[in-house]
Formats: sequence, C-alpha cells, structure tokens
Amino acid sequence: MNCRINEYRWHRVKRETNIDKRLERFDQKLEEMGVRIKDANDLKVRDDVFDEITLLSLYKLVHKKWLSVLGGSISTGKEANVFYGERDGVPIAIKIYRIRTANFTTMSSYIVGDRRFSHVKKAKKELIFAWTRKEFSNLARAREAGVAVPEPFVWDRNILIMSFMGDGETPWPQIRNADLPDPADAYARIIRDIDILYNKAELVHADLSEFNILYGDQPYLIDMGQSVTRDHPRALPFLMRDIKNINRFFKNRCETQDEVEIFNAVTGLNVAEP
Repeated sequence: MNCRINEYRWHRVKRETNIDKRLERFDQKLEEMGVRIKDANDLKVRDDVFDEITLLSLYKLVHKKWLSVLGGSISTGKEANVFYGERDGVPIAIKIYRIRTANFTTMSSYIVGDRRFSHVKKAKKELIFAWTRKEFSNLARAREAGVAVPEPFVWDRNILIMSFMGDGETPWPQIRNADLPDPADAYARIIRDIDILYNKAELVHADLSEFNILYGDQPYLIDMGQSVTRDHPRALPFLMRDIKNINRFFKNRCETQDEVEIFNAVTGLNVAEP
C-alpha cells in the first residue's frame, strides 16, 4: 500500500514539475515576443488549461499581434476558462476551452443537427475546435443583428479572443449578482434580444439564464458556443427553455409576460404549449 502511495506521489510530483517547466518555457517565450505576463501565478493554477495545443495556439495569436498582455483569470466555466488580456493597451477577453476536461457528450448534443458543422469529426479535439469556431460565428451573427454580445475578434483551435466586458480590468457581474436599477427594463431588453436573435440572426441561444448574462450599462448575452440555428431539430425546445429561465429569474423582480405568448410572438407560431 505504501509503495502504491509513494508511486502516486512520485508521478504527481513529476507531472507538476513538467507543468512548471512547460509554463516557465511559455513565460520565457512570451517575454521574448514582447508579451507581458500579469498575475503569472494565476496562469499556473490549472494544468488542464495550458496544455501543448493551447500553448501553440497562444504562440500563433501572439505572433499575429492579437495580444500583448496575458493576465489573470476572469471566470472558470464548465467547459472553458476566461482570462484577462490586452492588445496594444486595449482590454480583451481570452477564452480557452479545456481540451482535457471539457464535456464531450454535452458539446456533441449541440453540434449534431447544426448544418454548419455537419462535417466535423467526432474526435474530442476536433469537436472542441469546432465549438470554438461555432461560438465565434454565433457571436458575429448575433452582433451583426444588433444583439448586445461581446465582439469576437479571432479564434485559433481552442482559443477565442473577444472584447472585454467590464470597467478597467474588472469584469461586469453576472446579472444574478448585479444590482439592477430597473429590472423591468433589463427584462424587456433580454426578451427583445431573444426575438432579434431568433428573427434576424436566426439563432437560439440554447443556454440562456442568469449565469450567461452580464450586466454593465445594459444586459449582455454571453457564452454562445452552444447556440443553434433555427433549423436545428431542437431549436424550438431550446427557445422555450431560454424563455422559461428568464421568466423564472425575473418573476420576483418585475412583471413578466406569459411564456407561451412570448414564444408565439418570437416564432410567429400559434401554439397553446410548445
């Protein structure tokens, strides 16, 4: 038993040493390329984030002048980590999907049925690359349609760089943690964005809740990797779920509309219960 424990500890120490050496080389390489590291210790807390593929993608993005400062963690989600960064003094957000620990099954359920990604192989790595590209595409479509979302700048493999949503280096809070000056206005804006997203961008967010909305000067929808096109087989159930989530959050904060009425107004359908 003791031998097994000692062997485990030896492998763990060896792994941690290899991670530290890799990140040390990474720091040195970035410094050589003129990139400044902020909160370096914060970058080392997750070895499942900065694997070889991710480091290679960062090198490419740095070489193409997409970032000049790499900072600390903004948020840690189910599938990705978001870090603060800067490009020539302008704040940016760097979203890195975790190749080792992302939920392969969950991602597959949103990719399957999306005609834009019907050619994607089902291998985990390729699926995550497609997911990153999918979020870039969804954000671009939503923004072009007039929905309040982060502006996507570039993607490479499992990394997406987009506009930073916050003041200075402080990110705006999720709406569940925000002090809303006018909940009714925030609710109306989100329902409007759901409508614009569906009718102009031809997308359904598919995971909209108080966890995927930031609040600054207004609500901003985020995390659109799972968003699907209107012709996706599950688009309408996803839409109804989004509406129910928003009504659930706002029901004790302001007057809300009937869920089915919202659904029918958005889709142009006339159903009693979607």
